Amino acid sequence: MKIICIENNSGIPKYKQIIYSIEKTIENGILKKDDKLPSINKVRLEFSLSRDTVLQAYEELKKRGIIYAILGKGYYVKSTQVSIQQKIFLLFDELNIFKEDLYNSILENIGEDAQVDIFFHHFNIKVFEKLINDCNGNYTKYIIMPTNLLQASTFIKTLPVNDVYILDQTNEELKSYPAVYQNFKKNIYEGLSKEKIKLKKYNKLVMIFSGSREPVGMKIGFENFCQDYSFDFEIISEFKKRDLKKGEVYIIPNDRDLVSVIERSKIQGFKLGTDFGVISYNETPLKKIVENGITTISTNFETMGKIVAQMALTGRNEQIENESSIIIRNSL
Repeated sequence: MKIICIENNSGIPKYKQIIYSIEKTIENGILKKDDKLPSINKVRLEFSLSRDTVLQAYEELKKRGIIYAILGKGYYVKSTQVSIQQKIFLLFDELNIFKEDLYNSILENIGEDAQVDIFFHHFNIKVFEKLINDCNGNYTKYIIMPTNLLQASTFIKTLPVNDVYILDQTNEELKSYPAVYQNFKKNIYEGLSKEKIKLKKYNKLVMIFSGSREPVGMKIGFENFCQDYSFDFEIISEFKKRDLKKGEVYIIPNDRDLVSVIERSKIQGFKLGTDFGVISYNETPLKKIVENGITTISTNFETMGKIVAQMALTGRNEQIENESSIIIRNSL
């Protein structure tokens, strides 16, 4: 049986006929894992096609993880799972409880005929660069969380321009790419503004902001709010063993700092929500019950995952700002 069959008057593009032929021969067991495909030149000459037409078909199958190429030797069968229509490269900064919610939402909404491979750059630009370079050309879609990494856009721009989606944080250098993102400057400003009457009961607002991983928009939004509404405020880069003072509210983007503040309050005998206040960033189930409830400013990560999955499946080219809200609990 021939591996590839082409019908000239079928109305189906030739490259799609090549893809379908290879899929069927794999499904029928004629082609097995690591079997070699006919060369591009052989297919081109046999069916009087352009080299680009054959290459387009092979590259599409390569992106889906069905075949692979060995330089100078040709193309081979990599996987017999031909039902996979989308192979998605998902690059996160790190895995934590709310990123897990985001990941699970993407999986739930991406469909059964898509494969999602997740990677982590851990805020390291060298790791980011290597992952992008190693995976370039091997996926149908690339969903990337660039965070605040300098030069991230340089490496992102090496990927196929129509296959990239930006997640969680974007910037001016990436404004041409579709994205589902948080507006950190706006979100923290509006969240605090909704509760400014409660905050007026306190003497001072203190943000713990290291600047190493947190989006700078958080800091700017916090500063703007405090200045616009005449709040006494302070921004510190780390908490360590700082003594708490009665009448302070701590704005805490990082959960490690949240633990340190709560531990310190117990040492000093302070009661959270009475002697001092806390507003944490990013909602997690644990914050509903810790210390009778921690107030949070958070985006909806399930919604974010659903939207970016739908965009990747449909090819929508939009920049969508994901909604955020403040959830008031006993810590304020």
